[in-house]
Amino acid sequence: MQVSPLTRRRNQSRATPSWSLTGMDYGVSRPRSHVVAKVVVAAIMTAICMFILRQSSASDGHDLFSKREEGVMHVLVTGGAGFIGSHAVLRLLTDGHRVTIVDNLSRGNIGAVQVLQQLYSGPGRLQFVYADLGDSKAVHDLFAKNAIDAVMHFAAVAYVGESMAEPLRYYHNITSNTLTLLKAMVYHQVKTLIYSSTCATYGEPERMPITEDTPQVPINPYGKSKKMAEDMIRDYVRTSDMAAMILRYFNVIGSDPEGRLGEAPRPELRPHGRISGACFDAAMGAIPGLQVKGSDYDTKDGTCIRDYIHVTDLVDAHMKALEHAVPGKVGIYNVGTGRGVSVKEFVEACKIATGVNINVRYLDQRPGDYAEVFSDPSKIFRELNWTAKYTDLKESLSTAWRWREANPNGYRLLIAAI
Repeated sequence: MQVSPLTRRRNQSRATPSWSLTGMDYGVSRPRSHVVAKVVVAAIMTAICMFILRQSSASDGHDLFSKREEGVMHVLVTGGAGFIGSHAVLRLLTDGHRVTIVDNLSRGNIGAVQVLQQLYSGPGRLQFVYADLGDSKAVHDLFAKNAIDAVMHFAAVAYVGESMAEPLRYYHNITSNTLTLLKAMVYHQVKTLIYSSTCATYGEPERMPITEDTPQVPINPYGKSKKMAEDMIRDYVRTSDMAAMILRYFNVIGSDPEGRLGEAPRPELRPHGRISGACFDAAMGAIPGLQVKGSDYDTKDGTCIRDYIHVTDLVDAHMKALEHAVPGKVGIYNVGTGRGVSVKEFVEACKIATGVNINVRYLDQRPGDYAEVFSDPSKIFRELNWTAKYTDLKESLSTAWRWREANPNGYRLLIAAI
């Protein structure tokens, strides 16, 4: 397997009449030709940057990654070029760990990897491996060539609506790929796994807040495939000395407080994106406004209620999990604030954060959306001493907005400058 090979990615874009989010829609879609043009440019720039990364990796001294060093943990981060994964890599590097990112860039940003390599350019700190977890040989080669101590597994497609339209893609990407990764870990005797799961495994709970004992009855292929991956991990750990932590988190927002990283989905992925991205697009004039689906739910203001967790807090939970993982046991934790925020409240906070009076239209409910979902994070506080710190919604959105405003074209602007 080569490090950062010069490879053209396949990109898929679809023109749709509206861009959907949980309880919210984008106002209009982009013309297909406009989106395709952006995808082509992104593919070209990604190929150039992968070539640059390959050249820099060649001079970094790969032997440092293939040997264990006392006092240094070498962590493999799958999906480390993505929004959450890149923030996790930043924290691992900040804490002095050695990191290998593996990503096929189907959802991640090569620009985020470049930023990380610029911040931590020393030999033996960070390497990027372009590979797909569905390629068993590539995964085994990765473990064979690197002295991995632990794995943080973020890599996954993660859009509920998309999973309904393409269920087999989700079962393959999440369930099957996790099995491939787990088998490679077993074969190469890597015995610590931190797994990125989701509250979607709970489905539509009858009672709030959601605890770790809430029955898991997922209602879409995304949640179902994640639950299947959880079950595989739990079943294997019961028969081994592997240490595993499963983190089920809620709606992720925010960005690095120091402005080094942010959320930058490529144009063809934005129709599936997070509510914050939709608000920012509206604030920047990329779309004419927002369409909120449902204003007559049985909630305090009639709109859906969700639990929004800052990405920095989420990464901190992963670090706590890594620290407390116990051989032969599986720890399962909800990661949320424990506080529900309505879509209307979120949009109002976004208006304040951006200083833009975003135009909002309220439509009928969307089938399948449930009124209220928020966590009970008391277990992770009790057992891992973790609690959310970035709980001021306006401040969290302001931080993310500053990055987005400074990087209106996302990481492609950073790529073009190199």
